[in-house]
Amino acid sequence: MSLEVKNLYKKYGEQWAVNDVSFAVAQGEILGFLGPNGAGKSTTMKIATCYLPPTSGTVIINGLDVLEDPLKVRQQIGYLPEHNPLYLDMYVHEYLRFIGSLHKMRGKLLKQRVAEVVSLCGLEREQNKKIQALSKGYRQRVGLAQALVHDPTVLILDEPTTGLDPNQIEEIRGVIRSISSYKTVIFSTHIMQEVQALCHRVVIINRGKVVADSPVGQLQQQPAGGRLIRVEFDAPVDPVLFERVEGIRSIESAGPAQYLLHTTNDLGVRSRIFRLAADNDLPLVGLRLEENSLEKVFRELTQQQPVA
Repeated sequence: MSLEVKNLYKKYGEQWAVNDVSFAVAQGEILGFLGPNGAGKSTTMKIATCYLPPTSGTVIINGLDVLEDPLKVRQQIGYLPEHNPLYLDMYVHEYLRFIGSLHKMRGKLLKQRVAEVVSLCGLEREQNKKIQALSKGYRQRVGLAQALVHDPTVLILDEPTTGLDPNQIEEIRGVIRSISSYKTVIFSTHIMQEVQALCHRVVIINRGKVVADSPVGQLQQQPAGGRLIRVEFDAPVDPVLFERVEGIRSIESAGPAQYLLHTTNDLGVRSRIFRLAADNDLPLVGLRLEENSLEKVFRELTQQQPVA
């Protein structure tokens, strides 16, 4: 794994900001790291980028421990904080050379890498402008370029599209997609569309604890506490029939002969529904797992109190 978070804890006074968080991310994977405000996302990211020490536990980047080898870890990581810190009075190319030099890049290598990230981030026409003259979208591109200039293997982005218009968001998405095949990307966002558009997998954290770690599609099919199944018959049926089926928690009408069944995660529920229909001579028109909106799943998971 490119990045492993192992039993991570961080305590401020009597408050656990991060409480036994563990997850791993592979090379080529885009991970969405989600949670409400105050959930522990930024704290976890700051620990992973060596900005903050944990109370206990650790983060391993390409086999390097953030506690034992922080300088080597920093060479492996590119980081774009939520509030993109830029030197506004510097020219774009000047700023990127400066950042590269902080990573001990010199001469032809530095010149080559600056040219590469300028091209990758679409900054060719802007590279000779002062950063203060750029739009917010282009400033975000500069922030992304500085995170990439030293060619890190792991890219950590905290709210990279905040405040951007739809066109700018799509442009940043394009850059992230283009690098994801050969780098590990972790990004935090409050925008669920970003997760659906970009992520292979999602980790959701709430009150310092991981409450979900799943591929995006699977998470939508398996909301907090169970699955949602839509069934349709050729005519209305008595919903009381479903109460006989083990694993069905509740039923709601979804049309004249359609029903949404809130079930447990028991994979046998669907076969029991088929048997119910056959035993009662009910022509079954359709049965499928429903995808919940990611927003709904997120709300369900983060409104619950994690078990201590």
